[in-house]
Amino acid sequence: MTAIKLATPSVELVERNASDFRVIQAMLVSTRGGEELTEEDRRDSSIEGRINFLMQNRHGTPFEHTFFKFRVYAPIAVYREHHRHRIGWSYNEESGRYRQLEPEFYMPPRNRPLVQTGKPGAYEMGPGNLAQHEMMETILKNSFERAYEDYLVLMGMGIAKEVARGVLPVYIMSSMYATCNARSLMAFLSLRTDEPSSYFPSKPMWEIDQFVARQYEQAFKDSMPITYKMFNRHGRVAP
Repeated sequence: MTAIKLATPSVELVERNASDFRVIQAMLVSTRGGEELTEEDRRDSSIEGRINFLMQNRHGTPFEHTFFKFRVYAPIAVYREHHRHRIGWSYNEESGRYRQLEPEFYMPPRNRPLVQTGKPGAYEMGPGNLAQHEMMETILKNSFERAYEDYLVLMGMGIAKEVARGVLPVYIMSSMYATCNARSLMAFLSLRTDEPSSYFPSKPMWEIDQFVARQYEQAFKDSMPITYKMFNRHGRVAP
């Protein structure tokens, strides 16, 4: 039987062309045309005031003149939620039609909330006990091993990869490039992070919050600190 690998999701910032000043350049062309911006325009205090104005008044298009490209390594279950974000995002994901998928699977860690209480749309997630975690780990690992072995058997019979992959679970790991602008990134962060300070608190799937959104947020904060500050000041609502 093929040995499976238990993997941890990760995010790498591959490229970026994003800064607070790029937002101001885009903003001021509407009133100044192609005029060169002044030293005053470039001051942090001036940039902060203008970005605050844009966020407060929901003028979002200047934030679209930025660029972030990430490489994401995560289970397919995460992509199911990620791909709901379509406006301002571009994706290219590893293909299970054209290549054999690796025997790499996600195993929820012991600190992952495990028990759901309440109704769909209004439930809470709580910690699991040791017995629940151990049973889950045993069953998932056995399932991963059996599924991947069946996958190999089907392909060994000459069955196409795009058909054989049907036996694989949504916790098999995949990779993708995800490209966005700051406006679409803020919309993503408003829904895929669990932040009580948000005007509209969200309860995303734990994995997309912990392994993906938090890494995106750090890249956003590092690249555009003033925009990030105003995003939080205005309740983490995308303009």
